[in-house]
Amino acid sequence: MTDRVTATPEALALLDRLSAKHGPLLLHLSGGCCDGTAPLCLPLGEFRMGGGDLCLGAVGGTPFCMADGTFAYWEHSQVILDVIQARGGGFSLEAPDGVRFTVRARLFSDEELPHLLPPVPAGTLAVPH
Repeated sequence: MTDRVTATPEALALLDRLSAKHGPLLLHLSGGCCDGTAPLCLPLGEFRMGGGDLCLGAVGGTPFCMADGTFAYWEHSQVILDVIQARGGGFSLEAPDGVRFTVRARLFSDEELPHLLPPVPAGTLAVPH
């Protein structure tokens, strides 16, 4: 089975460092303008999910979610989480390190599409209290 979301070794290493410092994490891609086109990384439970948010899977144990409208654009693509040297203007946990999470895409093949698991409503995520 093919995962809807995957990550480069660099992204996984950054997630490991951030989770060691901040505890369980969440990645969310809003798909909006400006910094909304880069995934936001926050401590799990500190981002209020909307009723239309979906979780595509997890990378390095970190859930990767997006709005259902954004998923409509990405549903035929595998999301590949990566890291670049850049400063973002948002509140993502990696920003102080001078790096930024980014996403790339790879279209699923016709053979992969029927075997993909559907995303799950983000409201089903177990969030620490």
